[in-house]
Amino acid sequence: MRPVDLELLAVPGTPALHGDFLLAGLTNPDPGTNSYRGTLWQVGLDGAVRRWTHGERDSSPSISPDGRWVAFLRADGQKDRPQLYVMPTGGGDARKLTDLPLGAGRPVWAPDSRRVAFTARIPEPGRYGTPDEGGTKSEPDEEAPRHITRLDYRLDNIGFLVDRRQRLFVLDTQDEARELEPLTDDRVDVADPAWTPDGRAVLVVAKRDWGATATEEADIYAVPAEGGEPVLAVRTAGDAEHPVVGEDGVVWYLGSEFVGPNWDVRNPGLWSAVLPATGGEPAVPRRMTEAETVACAPAAGGPVPYGDQVLVAVGNRGSVELRAVPQDADGVPLDKLSLVTGERAAVRAFAVDGERIVAVVATPESAGDVVVVENGGTRVLTDWSKPVREKGIRPVEELSATAPDGYPVHGWLVRPEGEGPHPVLLVIHGGPFSAYDWGLFDEAQVYASAGYAVVMGNPRGSSGYGESHGRAIVHGLGTVDADDLLALLDAALTRPDLDASRVGVMGGSYGGFMTGWLASHHGERFRAAWSERAVNAWDSFTGSSDIGYMFTDAYVGSDLQTQLDRSPLSYADRIKIPFAVVHSEHDWRCPVEQAQRMFVALKRAGTPVEMLLFPGEGHELSRSGRPRHRIQRFEAVLDWWSRRL
Repeated sequence: MRPVDLELLAVPGTPALHGDFLLAGLTNPDPGTNSYRGTLWQVGLDGAVRRWTHGERDSSPSISPDGRWVAFLRADGQKDRPQLYVMPTGGGDARKLTDLPLGAGRPVWAPDSRRVAFTARIPEPGRYGTPDEGGTKSEPDEEAPRHITRLDYRLDNIGFLVDRRQRLFVLDTQDEARELEPLTDDRVDVADPAWTPDGRAVLVVAKRDWGATATEEADIYAVPAEGGEPVLAVRTAGDAEHPVVGEDGVVWYLGSEFVGPNWDVRNPGLWSAVLPATGGEPAVPRRMTEAETVACAPAAGGPVPYGDQVLVAVGNRGSVELRAVPQDADGVPLDKLSLVTGERAAVRAFAVDGERIVAVVATPESAGDVVVVENGGTRVLTDWSKPVREKGIRPVEELSATAPDGYPVHGWLVRPEGEGPHPVLLVIHGGPFSAYDWGLFDEAQVYASAGYAVVMGNPRGSSGYGESHGRAIVHGLGTVDADDLLALLDAALTRPDLDASRVGVMGGSYGGFMTGWLASHHGERFRAAWSERAVNAWDSFTGSSDIGYMFTDAYVGSDLQTQLDRSPLSYADRIKIPFAVVHSEHDWRCPVEQAQRMFVALKRAGTPVEMLLFPGEGHELSRSGRPRHRIQRFEAVLDWWSRRL
C-alpha cells in the first residue's frame, strides 16, 4: 500500500436495518477534491450491493420504524454543511428538511415514523457567517469578542462551544409548514437523542446540572417532544453515552464511574435504570458489567436490546467484540458474556432488527465490511477493501513479550516482503487509554510496503486489558509503559530478518510524548525519532489544551515540579538523535506551542531537528484530515525514514 492508495480506503458507517432492507454509508477520501465523498449503499442479504443514493456526501441513514422512510444526512457541495433529508425506502426523490447554518446531526426516528429528533449547533447571531441582530454579516476576524467564563469552552476538531451550543430539535417530516425551533436552550450542549416508547419525550445527555459548572460529569435528561423544561431522568455515576429506552421504560447506556468531579481513567460499562414516573426522583442506575474486565467501546455505538439480552461492543486484547449482556446482569465479568462476533477483529458498528444482527467488522485485511450474524457465525456481505488488498496487504503477526517486572505485553508485528534484515519502526498509539486493534491500519501497511518492519503494542496505560492495566501509569507516565514498549521491541528484534542497528521510534499525541521520552531516556536504542502532535510540556499543556485543565491532573498531578519531571521538554538536552517535530497549526488537543517549545529547545541544544507544520489541520490529521495533507504526511514520513534508517 502506497501513500496515494489512501483514496482506495472505503470506510462504512453505522448500518441501518429493517427486515431485509439494509443500508450502509460508505466514505472515501478524494484527493482530487481534497475532501471525503459519501454514498449510501443497499446491501442485500444475498451479498448483492447497489448504490442507493448519488449525493456527494451522504451519510447516517436511519430507517423509520414502519419501514417506509429513510432519513439521512447530505452535503451537496464539498464545503456545505450536512443537512437532513428524507426519501422513501422504495426509492425516489430526496426531500431536504433543514437548512441550518452549521448543519444537522444524525437523525433518530420517533415511534410514530413521522417525527425525527436530531441535534445541531446553533451559532450566536453574527457568528460563523450568520447575520447579527441588525442583519449584518461579519468576517470571522471581525466578530465581537467571545465572553468566556468556564473551562470547557472549546473542543478539538469542533471549535468554540460557548457561542454555538448543540441543541435538540424535533421535526415533523410530513409537515410542509413546519417551523424549526430548538427544544433546548443555549446553556449546555446536548447529545445522543433517544425517544421514549410513547413518543412524548426525547432523552439527551448533558453536563451535570444542565451545564451549570465546568465538569466532565454528565446525566440523562428527558425533554418533552412538544417543548418544555428538561427533567433530570438518570443521575449517573460519572458520565453517559448512547442511551436507549426499552418498551418497559428501562434505559440502557454506556458510562464510566468517576471518583471525583472530573474525568478519570475508568472502563466504560453498561448501565441500566428505570425511567422515573412524572415528577419522581431521578433514577439511580445499576452497573451491569464489571468495571475491571469489561471495557465497552462507545465509538462502535450504544447498547441495543436483543431479546432478553443487551448487545454492546467491548474492547478485549486488541479485539473489539460484540458481546451479549443478560438484562438482569449485575457486575458481570467479561468471561461470562456471550461472544456474538469480533474475535481477532474489530466491530466498528452494529444494528439489530428483530432477531437479525448486522455489523461492520474490520480485520487485518479490511477497513470494515458488513456482516450478518446467523447460525452461530458471520457471513460477510461486502468486499469494500478489495482495491486495497489488490495493492498488497502485509500480514499482521501477533507479538508477545515480558516486561522487566514480569508483566506480559501484547502487540503486533508487520513485516515487509523480502529476507531482510529490515529496518524497524516502533510505532506508539495515542490516548494513552486507547489501543491498537485487529482492524486494517493504513499507517502500518504503508510503512511495511516501503520496507520497514512495524512493531505496535498496547503497553500498560492502554484500554482493553483490564481497568488496572489502563490505570497502571496514572501519575507514572514514562515508567512501566516505557518498559513494556522496549520489551516488545526486544521481542521483535530476536527475529533474524529484523535489523537491530536500524530502529526508529514514532508516535502521535501520547505516542508523541512517549517518542520524546524514549529519545531522551533511551536514545541509544534508536537512530532517529518522529514525534507528532505530542504532549511535550505538561505545565503549559494544562492551560493551552482543550482538555488540559483536567487531563494533566488525572495523569500527572497538579504539582508543578512533577509536571516538569514528566515532560520530555525537560530532557531535550539529552536528545542527540535526529528528531522530527510534526504538528498541525489548529491542533487544540495538543496545541502547536507544544511543538514550538520542543523545536526551539532541540535547536538550541544542537540536536539535528526538523519541524513540519500542517496548516488548517487539527489533532485528527492522520485519521480524518484533508486527504492531500494525509498523503503529504505519509510522503514526509517515508522521506524522513529513508534519510535516517
